[in-house]
Amino acid sequence: MDNDLPWTADAQAKLKNIPFFVRAQARKRIEDAARAQAVDQVTANLVEQVRLELGQ
Repeated sequence: MDNDLPWTADAQAKLKNIPFFVRAQARKRIEDAARAQAVDQVTANLVEQVRLELGQ
């Protein structure tokens, strides 16, 4: 199984707004959330949902 999920352009843009020093960790948590929800693509809505859950 490929570990990297496809990201929409909007989701990638939101990821770039996350500080670089936590971006890799955030990406992993977002992709983990996508897999938990059985989503096959990371969307901006999912990025925002995880961001809110983390209290950012």
